[in-house]
Amino acid sequence: MSQPTVLILGATGRFGAAAVQAFADAGWRVLAQMRRAPAAVLPPGAHALVIGLQDTADVAVHAAGASVVVHAVNPPYGDWEAQALPAARQGMDIALRLGALFMLPGNVYNFGQSMPALLDESTPERPSSSKGRIRRDLEAEMAARSSQGLRSVVIRAGDFFGAGTGSWLDQAIVKDLARGRLVYPGPLDLPHAWAYLPDLARAFVAVARQPAAAPGVERLHFAGTTLTGRELLAALEDATAALGIARAGGFRHGSLPWPLIRLGALFVPAWRGLAEMAYLWRVPHALDGRALARRVGPLPSTSLPEALRRSLIELGLAAASAAPAHAA
Repeated sequence: MSQPTVLILGATGRFGAAAVQAFADAGWRVLAQMRRAPAAVLPPGAHALVIGLQDTADVAVHAAGASVVVHAVNPPYGDWEAQALPAARQGMDIALRLGALFMLPGNVYNFGQSMPALLDESTPERPSSSKGRIRRDLEAEMAARSSQGLRSVVIRAGDFFGAGTGSWLDQAIVKDLARGRLVYPGPLDLPHAWAYLPDLARAFVAVARQPAAAPGVERLHFAGTTLTGRELLAALEDATAALGIARAGGFRHGSLPWPLIRLGALFVPAWRGLAEMAYLWRVPHALDGRALARRVGPLPSTSLPEALRRSLIELGLAAASAAPAHAA
């Protein structure tokens, strides 16, 4: 069997980089699209494709033979309204030119504030935010393009963590770890869905390996890890102890100043996005991953203690030599 090829759009982002690693580890030839030459060495089997996403015809020519396109492009939070849909359309254009499966990392924004506690593939989409409506419209366009022959898969997941910076974990929860403080954005007793990025990326590989589907959109949910705020903070305290960076007497716990964020949202676009999505910390939710498991079988899963230890090391909050090795 010939080596399969995957094109990863937005390969320098957090999910993009995790997907590059996961597909390369699985033996795929990986074409990593990016706007600038990579700052870090790519894994064996991965090759940089330094072309802007807007040059769809050029990207498709250089990615000839790719059977899968992973759309890992994620505009800055404040630019979502202007950039998310145009970028996704460019990704779909490329997938159609290649005759490739289009894969999208999804989230729970589609479901809105009225979402039930357990989300499966049949849960009605009732977005209550502009970002949720963009996600709904994006998936609707994927479905519409099935008439042109587009085959696509959305794998929805909770809040990302791991594989570097740019998540709630590093930007809020452990931001003040060195000063002895952990911050949780919502009530401590409500469950919240999380996805460790390396595990989510391996789920993409597992789905990409499956036989080609007919044109249309398949939606799958990645269960990840669901934790209350209290459970997450306790697990972080355990992780710091394992890494030798625990605080005598434990860490102080704090919360986000949501009234100040809502006030700042009047002037700062990025804060406006945060304020709009604040409901995710007040509405309990988890993802039902049974359909994904039926589709691909058991998935490799990193234990929560190991995922948190690796995440803290990657954030520069602990030395790698302090972490015991555990297989995923």
